[in-house]
Amino acid sequence: MHIRPILPHEVEQARQLLACSGWSRKVEDTAKFQKLIEHSQIALVAIEDEQVVGFMRALSDGIFNGYISMLVVAREFQGRGIGSALMRQAMGMNLEITWVLRADRDGVAGFYERLGFNDSTVAMERLRS
Repeated sequence: MHIRPILPHEVEQARQLLACSGWSRKVEDTAKFQKLIEHSQIALVAIEDEQVVGFMRALSDGIFNGYISMLVVAREFQGRGIGSALMRQAMGMNLEITWVLRADRDGVAGFYERLGFNDSTVAMERLRS
């Protein structure tokens, strides 16, 4: 398995992976998803046998703040450390950066807790309509 920035020819594979993993509403528009990738500071894939088996997207100023936006691993590849590897690659070694994310999907809180995330009482959100 290899983790690296997404290449243009892999965008559709990543979109399909997200769609099959419950993110269909956010990735149904191919052009919008392409733009989403283009505007992301961090867009990584996990590749095995030339297949996209994991994807993550994040934003960061590289100094103090970071936001994990999307993380998905193909069901048949889960439990192999791919999600953790994508997170480590994205977050890097700068311990001064506070990373935030939304862990509102069933069963994901424990995964993020193992990576050092904690419930927060300081985050707020303005929901889209």
